[in-house]
Amino acid sequence: MGNMNNTVEENIDLGAVLRSGREILLQGFNWESHKYDWWRNLERKVPDIAKSGFTSVWLPPAYHGIAPEGYLPQNLYSLNSSYGSEHLLKALLQKLKQYKVRAMADIVINHRVGTTQGNGGMYNRYDGIPLAWDEHAVTSCTGGLGNRSTGENFHGVPNVDHTQYFVRKDIIGWLQWLRSVGFQDFRFDFARGYSAKYVKEYIEGAKPIFSVGEYWDSCSYNGYGLDYNQDSHRQRIINWIDATGQLSTAFDFTTKGILHEAVKGQFWRLRDPQGKPPGVMGWWPSRAVTFLDNHDTGSTQAHWPFPSNHIMEGYAYTLTHPGIPSVFYDHFYDWGNSIHDQIVKLIDIRKRQDIHSRSSVRILEAKNNLYSAIIGEKVCMKIGDGSWCPTGREWTLATSGERYAVWQKQ
Repeated sequence: MGNMNNTVEENIDLGAVLRSGREILLQGFNWESHKYDWWRNLERKVPDIAKSGFTSVWLPPAYHGIAPEGYLPQNLYSLNSSYGSEHLLKALLQKLKQYKVRAMADIVINHRVGTTQGNGGMYNRYDGIPLAWDEHAVTSCTGGLGNRSTGENFHGVPNVDHTQYFVRKDIIGWLQWLRSVGFQDFRFDFARGYSAKYVKEYIEGAKPIFSVGEYWDSCSYNGYGLDYNQDSHRQRIINWIDATGQLSTAFDFTTKGILHEAVKGQFWRLRDPQGKPPGVMGWWPSRAVTFLDNHDTGSTQAHWPFPSNHIMEGYAYTLTHPGIPSVFYDHFYDWGNSIHDQIVKLIDIRKRQDIHSRSSVRILEAKNNLYSAIIGEKVCMKIGDGSWCPTGREWTLATSGERYAVWQKQ
């Protein structure tokens, strides 16, 4: 049976999911998850995850590392991590497959912690474990004998030199192995650390069904706060997507940054000078993964948390709009049943009315206390405390909550 499966995987159409545009992602962890027998916890939730309408669950790094959260990897071929044993991981992957939800692997390949001291007394060799690279696998800027980095340095640990053919060959072999274990999607960590052309090569080599990159840099701010125009910020993310051969999507950090300020009473920010949504979603929605928070921005790290009393307005925006929406574990499972059920209702409307990544948007209002839009000509929504409802008897209220409402055509 295993072989049958593999032949199906060989003929994967890399673009099918991107063309369809009907993905809804769940980030299935936060910064503290490693403390809580995580694979078992998620396995219990798979029926609810599937029923709620998610197509893919992003899992934390499932392989051995020297920090419990998984972002300082060492032995990539060991699936025993602080989230649980290989056995429990495989049970989770099996359950996801049974419920037809894809598992997304967190791919941390910008840096790797060495096992032994090599050149210059640095821990820049990987003796005694699979992918036993020497100092040439490490960039010269982080203590190795390889070439200079093709991106930005991740400080404090050896950075992987992706210009080396043997490194890329080994990484592709590892990614193919992760696919054979049961991971179908990839999330590329710290995508600013190495050239996007290598992401293209890795996607072509391992053929994930869906990929998303974390290209996170700072929005543009002035002395008074966030600039209205974030075109340079979204252009940088778009350049990265382009350089992956358009094979990967990217997290829409631009939309997140703008939405932060919008929900505080500056909804005028949600219409760009061309009248479009102002994030990556407004320019290239089929490659924009919209989100409110993740394990870095929210959770206990709280580097850039979404205003907590406005998250339902945020989800009312992302889950009704084009792009590929992602929901954060904490909001969905830790913030109470009411929020869980409100999010499920929005996902349900999105699916029923067939809103997808490329659906059209007509922005009707974008002022201080109110934003409203019609999406795909089938869904109408408003957020903010300004009162508003659509004209025309064809619209019926589909759901509403604090400072948001959504209508659908009868």
